Amino acid sequence: MLRPGDQDYDRSRQVWNAMFDRRPAMIVRCRTVQDVVGAVRDAREQGLEVSVRCGGHSAAGFGVTDGGLMIDLTPMGAASVDPARRRARVQGGALLGALDEAAQRHGLATTAGNVSHTGVGGLTLGGGMGWLARRYGLACDNVVSYQLVTADGDVRTVSADEHPELFWGLRGGGGNFGIVTEFEFALHDTGTEALVVECTFTGDRRREAMRRWRDEHLTAPRQATFTAATAPGTLTLGYVWTGPDTGYRPTFTNGGVERRMPMSYLQLQRRDDTDGRHALRRYGRSHYLKSMPDAAVDAFIAAGEHCGAGLQGYGGAIADVAEDATAFGHRDTMFEFGAGSSWTDPADDDARRDGARAAAALLEPFAGGVYVNSLGEEGAAGVRRAYPPAKLARLTALKDRYDPSNVFHLNQNITPTGDHS
Repeated sequence: MLRPGDQDYDRSRQVWNAMFDRRPAMIVRCRTVQDVVGAVRDAREQGLEVSVRCGGHSAAGFGVTDGGLMIDLTPMGAASVDPARRRARVQGGALLGALDEAAQRHGLATTAGNVSHTGVGGLTLGGGMGWLARRYGLACDNVVSYQLVTADGDVRTVSADEHPELFWGLRGGGGNFGIVTEFEFALHDTGTEALVVECTFTGDRRREAMRRWRDEHLTAPRQATFTAATAPGTLTLGYVWTGPDTGYRPTFTNGGVERRMPMSYLQLQRRDDTDGRHALRRYGRSHYLKSMPDAAVDAFIAAGEHCGAGLQGYGGAIADVAEDATAFGHRDTMFEFGAGSSWTDPADDDARRDGARAAAALLEPFAGGVYVNSLGEEGAAGVRRAYPPAKLARLTALKDRYDPSNVFHLNQNITPTGDHS
């Protein structure tokens, strides 16, 4: 247990978004499932707010409570692989890099985000987009079972056969129903190769190139995840390819300055890691786009005048899963849009936030939902964007059953029926 003033207290409460500087009354660094059970029960007995920290990547800093009890899962960071069964067992405090490294020793992988120092727990419970999602589904689609500590301190194994409704809710419903202390993932024979292709356009070439890029996304092989980034005067279009290069050559790159960057899958997974990790202030806004008409192409290019913005392609195996099969919503998404930036000086906060909001506003007429893991402090309105009404009602019924007192509310919260705070 750590308290204010103890060695490692400040390091343990630091999160990815430096805009949040919260101070728990105590931090319990858990090494076993029973440590987690004890922490949950102690917090309830003492009437303390509970937060759960793993990678600390929540955009709203939800991993750390102000004045309550923070459950720190980072000591539970192991990942082990059974290559014969193609299964991975991953503790609740593990980072994505630990899962990737353990699986890649055998040429295996599962969908696991884009940044190696993200926590497995937060990513997976919110759905879990990554470079393998178009081939093998989201991270949550690859979970075989969960070990879960509930709000009353019980330990449950949750799978398609055990507590199936809770299994449904854990696949996309976030951290609303308990603390996952172990995940069991299905792995896939992916090999160890990857390729990043980027092509830069300027001036009048941007619109026509992006329209070709959009159209070719619809027929691209599932190994390819299309990406786009816009900034003042510049548009970068490309794709990330997982597995051996099969010679795929889309035509949208014609007329641009192309870069082809072969790398290992582990290098790909670390490519977007941030130096300093948890020292930068951050703000972003996000949308799901179900389609991208020409007007949305123009809006995306214009968004780059306000703030750095990007797109990542969905479809493929993500859309193969029936919409009602998991809590994760909006499987018919075509692209995920995100606008945001990072900086160090608090004096820049307003300007940076205004830029991201202005960029996102240009795409709002084309939006159809949002990825729950991309939400910041949008509150109940953001949760309603993440989950269609029928799905939100089903999640609320689960919350009423497993956490009616809303012990686990530092998240994108599914509010129980009796909670009117």
